[in-house]
Amino acid sequence: MTNCTDSSSRIQAAIARPCYAVNWSVRKRQIAQDFLQHHTVLQAHDLGHVPPGATALVWGCNELNAPAAQDVQVLHLEDGFLRSVGLGADLVEPISWVCDLQGIYFDATQPSDLESMLQNAEFTEPMLSRAALLQKSIVSTGLSKYNVGGKLWIRPRTTKKIVLVVGQVESDASIQLGAHHIKTNLALIQAVRTLEPDAFIVYKPHPDVLAGLRSGKLMAEHGLYDALVEQASMPQLLTQIDAVHVNTSLTGFEALLRGVPVITHGMPFYAGWGLTLDMAQNHAALKRRTKRLRPEELIAAALICYPLYRHPDTHQIITPEEAVKLLAKQMQAAIDLQPSVLWRLVLSWAARFQGRF
Repeated sequence: MTNCTDSSSRIQAAIARPCYAVNWSVRKRQIAQDFLQHHTVLQAHDLGHVPPGATALVWGCNELNAPAAQDVQVLHLEDGFLRSVGLGADLVEPISWVCDLQGIYFDATQPSDLESMLQNAEFTEPMLSRAALLQKSIVSTGLSKYNVGGKLWIRPRTTKKIVLVVGQVESDASIQLGAHHIKTNLALIQAVRTLEPDAFIVYKPHPDVLAGLRSGKLMAEHGLYDALVEQASMPQLLTQIDAVHVNTSLTGFEALLRGVPVITHGMPFYAGWGLTLDMAQNHAALKRRTKRLRPEELIAAALICYPLYRHPDTHQIITPEEAVKLLAKQMQAAIDLQPSVLWRLVLSWAARFQGRF
């Protein structure tokens, strides 16, 4: 059993070899160069063109089953859990990426570095104290992954239990690889209504779906929810409800940070550790996730040991604590990162016909 250490040390020690970004845009390669500062990032058309002895940089779950040359190390990267002030679909640059040598955190069909940390790593008391302080800072500053939406949503005057149901992009790999029987937003909210027939259900669509950039819109005429919330800040919304139902959404993790009960219908990375009520009791991942975790252990792994953080202006690696301060400063400065309607149409067209940026 090894100690959970910061991600910069973990990744730099693991990839002492040249790096090849597999079919990445110039823009994304430049960002990768910031995160992997001690390694030159080159380009490869596909995984088969990465030479032996090199590290292949793969985005998300792409190329999971593609063949690689012998002695090619594959490093999967994805946006971190404290990403930016603004959406990735709007090309807002990330402050954090996660780095995984086994798989990726949202793929519950196989182990990932994050799952292995949570199952096997030893968390020292100084690390747990650091995680607790980081949690307090995130909650007090009202941060989330994207930090979008500024309107307040006030709890209605009702004696009913108020539950939040979080919509997702139905085509996302997190649904394909982390969901169980429920694959759509409609199926999720139907399941919640069946489980909690007397609850006041609040439904919040995913920001990318709301912006018209991704699929997953839920029609109001289904009549399965009591309130639709579109523009409210997720951290503020979480203070107004009694519980959260998610499929695989990161909102469940953000709710745990704030002490809100979470019911999972899929198998996100934070499920199966005794911190959530998990409906997918026969999911294969539960056989691997046998450890009972403290909240501080989950936070230490997910926010300190797993991601890399970089300053978008200085391009230097920074700590999670510095990232929180930077995001809070951007929020307080009320930086207007909302694109025009025309720009959203351009992004939507590009995403549909040319693939993701």
